[in-house]
Amino acid sequence: MKKSCPKCNGTGSIIVDTKICESCDGTGYIDTFEMKNHFKGVNSNARAKFDLDANQDVPCEVCNGKGTVDLLESCPYCNGTGEINLCNTCGKLIDSDKNYCDECIEKQEEEKMKKLEEKSPEKIVVESDISGKEIVYELDELCEMSDLELNSIYRGKVTRVERYGLFVSLNNQVWGLMRTRNSNNKVGDYVFVRITQIKERKREVDMAPASVFKGEYIIKKVKKNIERTKIASLDDSSLKNIVKVYGEVIQIQQTSGPTIFTITDETSITWAAAFNEPGVRMYPEIEIGDIVEVIGEVNKHNGEIQIESSNIEKLEDEKAKKMRELIDIALDKKAEPDDVDFLIQSPILDRLKPKMREAAKVIRRAILDGRSILVRHHADADGICAGVAIEKAVIPFLKENNPDSDAEYHYFKRSPSKAPFYELEDVVKDLSFALEDLKRHGQKLPLILLLDNGSTEEDIVSLMQAKIYDIEIVVIDHHFPGELITKTLKSGETIDGTIDCNSDDIIAGTVAVDEYVDTHVNPYLVGGGSQITAGALATEIAHIINPEVKDLLKHLPAIALLGDHAEADEVEQYIKLASEKAYDREQLKKIAECVDFEAYFLRFMNGRGIMDTILGVDNLDKHPKMVEALYKEYLKRVDTQMKAALPNIKRIQLENGIYFNVLDVEKYAHKFTFPAPGKTCGFVHDKIVKEIGEDKPIITLGHGPDFGVLRATDTVHQLFGFNVNNIVISLADKIPQAGIDGGGHECAGSIKYIEGLGKEVLKQLLNEVQNMTKE
Repeated sequence: MKKSCPKCNGTGSIIVDTKICESCDGTGYIDTFEMKNHFKGVNSNARAKFDLDANQDVPCEVCNGKGTVDLLESCPYCNGTGEINLCNTCGKLIDSDKNYCDECIEKQEEEKMKKLEEKSPEKIVVESDISGKEIVYELDELCEMSDLELNSIYRGKVTRVERYGLFVSLNNQVWGLMRTRNSNNKVGDYVFVRITQIKERKREVDMAPASVFKGEYIIKKVKKNIERTKIASLDDSSLKNIVKVYGEVIQIQQTSGPTIFTITDETSITWAAAFNEPGVRMYPEIEIGDIVEVIGEVNKHNGEIQIESSNIEKLEDEKAKKMRELIDIALDKKAEPDDVDFLIQSPILDRLKPKMREAAKVIRRAILDGRSILVRHHADADGICAGVAIEKAVIPFLKENNPDSDAEYHYFKRSPSKAPFYELEDVVKDLSFALEDLKRHGQKLPLILLLDNGSTEEDIVSLMQAKIYDIEIVVIDHHFPGELITKTLKSGETIDGTIDCNSDDIIAGTVAVDEYVDTHVNPYLVGGGSQITAGALATEIAHIINPEVKDLLKHLPAIALLGDHAEADEVEQYIKLASEKAYDREQLKKIAECVDFEAYFLRFMNGRGIMDTILGVDNLDKHPKMVEALYKEYLKRVDTQMKAALPNIKRIQLENGIYFNVLDVEKYAHKFTFPAPGKTCGFVHDKIVKEIGEDKPIITLGHGPDFGVLRATDTVHQLFGFNVNNIVISLADKIPQAGIDGGGHECAGSIKYIEGLGKEVLKQLLNEVQNMTKE
């Protein structure tokens, strides 16, 4: 209420002193003049009426004739305005922009609350959960004023303290004034407030103190109501938009700045960055495999879409279960490979098809799940062809479904194994790197894919160690896995593995390693043998994984089969298939020998670029030159080794007709160079077979102080039932103190033993061969 100032009577100033007028020197007049000088030209009659001889004084215009001047100051009561503002209720002097004093405003608010309670008591009832505790709401960073509800209780932070109340922030976008007297709160304190009025036009929120009893309330997060966005729809048009995505956490990486969460839903994969302090792990309660809700702004980092999260929340119970089921169904459907035909016709492959499709699906699903794939393969032509085939099929699918620009290096690793089985040395390395990636980079544990190894009892110890960590394992092999424990026949009947039946009737079987392997592909499981090698099987599975690589890889099975000296109808079909790319048998065999040669020097390196060139799947212009150069050196080194070995072979023909040849490779072969002892034994055997004939029963043994390498013709196997694996089992049973171990194919394998009992082991091995009779 405006009024004239009583102190200055509305003038805005007050008199504080007086002084002599400088203009008139205190006389009150400034001049005198003669009247008659101002009446010239006036007639005599008119002039007679005035006393023109008298002198007249003029009053001072500054002091108005008073002789003094007042000294003024601005009125302090009205600040020179001449008006004062009084409270409309109590008449107390208040600021000019208000109508009521603070005390009257507080009384009015109290009266308003009382009237509101009397008018709508149901709205003031305290909200509670099923346990009876009061619900206190807390706004997330994206909530706005429109997300508030009148009379609900919220938790906020004091940002400013005034004598008339507290300014309380509910988040970075919503704040208001809580009017209260004599508050003990300070800036930074958390307080509970009740929303009394929302003035959206003025962007103001009025609050009142709320009483909440400690231990009798729960905090409930209020999230911005945003529709869910599927990850696959995020693109450049989404930049700067606030989105909400649901998904599974497949990787958590702590950088020197933010924490990076890799999220996948049923459509694709993206990253969510969370930051509070440099290098500090955000949301420590969230772990790999959790289903989460991410809300944040879409941005780009290193050219890739990334969500700058404002909130990441772990979903629980039914909501998480439904989301997990949705993701699982969608990814399972996407992982299902196309129904493609095999590259050749083979009844064994037909019976293996369900397992091969299962292996392809497991590999595709691992990529979609954000797991890395760790490939282990034997370091020979067969194993390397298998590894390269899988690599060429997987990497395009990996790039298509993983936004990481370096996905082929971060999520796919291929490593050779010197032994034809999964050694403890290999599994220790694999587990060490996998667990380190889990801890340092937040990656899921990998899918282990074993090629040209993994089927035999020698693999069990390593497989068992990997399964302790629940790592999924796929084996694609052609080594003898031991006798079948069970057999499933075409009729659907499952019988004991010891029961004889036609091998063509077997459509599935189980062996000892199946207890530790999730998916096992091996021709022996369907009544087949070792003649369809791992390289051929892996190429067929690669074709199922990614049919577009067919033309690139269709010559690899022939290289693998010839490199392993396989003999079967399938071999000729694969050689014919390779001829479509202008490869003949000799060229394919030459490539296989170059692969073996280069693998010896690569040792534990995968040789990704070099092997691609040798196999003719990349750098095609360099392929012929590379093969030609390597093959010349290969022949030279083999010739040098054979010159040392051949004169020192001990040859005998046993009474049962078997030709038995023995070479001490420790004494009569070059060490630490190509070819290695196993290869040297193979070359010697091939030389003898060429001299005597393939139709003869021939066995060649190359031995050292604590090992032996065996090669045999198929005739020995067919006539005498020779099987390296059976020989190893028998020797281990008869000489248990020798620590005998080993195995392989029926006609090619190795044996290890204690050096001190080497002579006894070799003597007993000779007895085993001598005692063989024709079946």
